[in-house]
Amino acid sequence: MIKIFSILNFIIFLFCSKYVFSLNNQYKLEILKSNLSSPWSLTFINNNQALISEKTGKIKLFDIQTNKITEIDHNLNVIGDKNSQGGLLDIYFYKNQIFISYSEKIEDKLFSPSTTSIAKANLDLSFLDFKNIFRANPPIRSPYHFGSRIVIHNDYLYASVGERGKGMIAQETDKHPGSIIRIRLDGSAPKDNPHFTSNTDWLSEIYQIGIRNPQGISYSPFDDKIYISNHGAKGGDWFGEVKKGENYGWKILGWGGTNYDNSEIGPKWQPGYTKAIYYWVPSIAVSAISIYKGKEFPEFNGLALVTSLKDQSLRSLDFNDLNNVREEIIFKNNIGRIRDIKIHPKNGKIFLLAQDKLWLFKKK
Repeated sequence: MIKIFSILNFIIFLFCSKYVFSLNNQYKLEILKSNLSSPWSLTFINNNQALISEKTGKIKLFDIQTNKITEIDHNLNVIGDKNSQGGLLDIYFYKNQIFISYSEKIEDKLFSPSTTSIAKANLDLSFLDFKNIFRANPPIRSPYHFGSRIVIHNDYLYASVGERGKGMIAQETDKHPGSIIRIRLDGSAPKDNPHFTSNTDWLSEIYQIGIRNPQGISYSPFDDKIYISNHGAKGGDWFGEVKKGENYGWKILGWGGTNYDNSEIGPKWQPGYTKAIYYWVPSIAVSAISIYKGKEFPEFNGLALVTSLKDQSLRSLDFNDLNNVREEIIFKNNIGRIRDIKIHPKNGKIFLLAQDKLWLFKKK
């Protein structure tokens, strides 16, 4: 009887260890949902429900209390090619509306040009009827570097648009790729954007230029600023501030990285360009970020939580003193490539999308 009981306990331990495991004496990770299809983003629509976008084209409703997941129909024309970096990308709930960034096929044929677009829909869990409010121009035949993250602050939508692998297009101010855009919630351009205030030739939606493939964006309630992360080439990932009318310098600057053939790109930084707050060389393939504010982890309040794809890590950045930015690796190589991080609005627990799973990161 004792032997049978011990075997049963061992089996239960093995089963449970697939779903909950400890990282150290402080934190643990728990699988909330498996078998997702390339999950890209998560947004809470209330304290108990969240929407998840899957790169492959589906939107899922996840019930936090029951762990039940259901698919929500929508009308977006999304690139679903597994060889493309595009698809359904960031999803963001705000004032009973859903905003989403996605790679849009411009023509319904093979090898058609595509672009990073943003659409919105009223929250209707039976069907999400999206309408475009922004489309990055020009459309480009490329499967690379769509971006794209969204944050809304004071009824302005900020979004990152990748440079589609075209390098110096990020310096062409009459084109959207390689920029941060800032629009109103109806898609119109605010009259205090650089196009209007600086009498420039910048497109009216462009707020900042010179960016490669920005896959993280977050608002900080601690200093009322917007921050982004940028995925560099072979090296040159960075974390920095969104600054009106400024230029991060891609592809004049290499931010410490090189081309994939090991040829030089340019200096890490030079005067006249926005300087990032923190760089990673070699690259960690930085992805989503969040400026933490919550009850669960008071030790993280005011810090940037940074996720990565390549080294599969969650990191914290203390950037209160820009002359002494401090980085700590919270965990690494535990749950696969981490695509998104979101903070629960009520309890401050951390939700992570990695590989095909939704994870909960919490205190022991």
